[in-house]
Amino acid sequence: MEHDNTHKLAIFRGTLKFKSNTQKIWGVLIFLSLITIVEVGFGIVKPAFLTENHFIGMKLLNWLFIILTLVKAYYIAWDFMHLRDEKSSLRRAVVWTGIFLVAYLLFILLQEGTYIEGIKTNGYVKWNF
Repeated sequence: MEHDNTHKLAIFRGTLKFKSNTQKIWGVLIFLSLITIVEVGFGIVKPAFLTENHFIGMKLLNWLFIILTLVKAYYIAWDFMHLRDEKSSLRRAVVWTGIFLVAYLLFILLQEGTYIEGIKTNGYVKWNF
């Protein structure tokens, strides 16, 4: 059985097609740079509607940073680590493991943040079991 070693030159499910690997690398670099520029822009400007509104105990700006970072990480794994060329079962195992890990880390972050906020506002917190 012959294995196809050619790299796919299209991104975004074939929406953008490139003629060579060099063009594709530049296209992906521009895509990832645009996301980073948006992140840095929001970090510098800090719009009031993103810093004053909260969702599940965290500012919307922090949610935006987390989501954009996950988009970049997912795309890097999908394209540069050739995850899209793997079998669907391996892709699902890698992606779902990452999703569960991120959800668990977010839970710990929110739980510990709430505890620390309680310490700051109320002083010593004694648990009454």
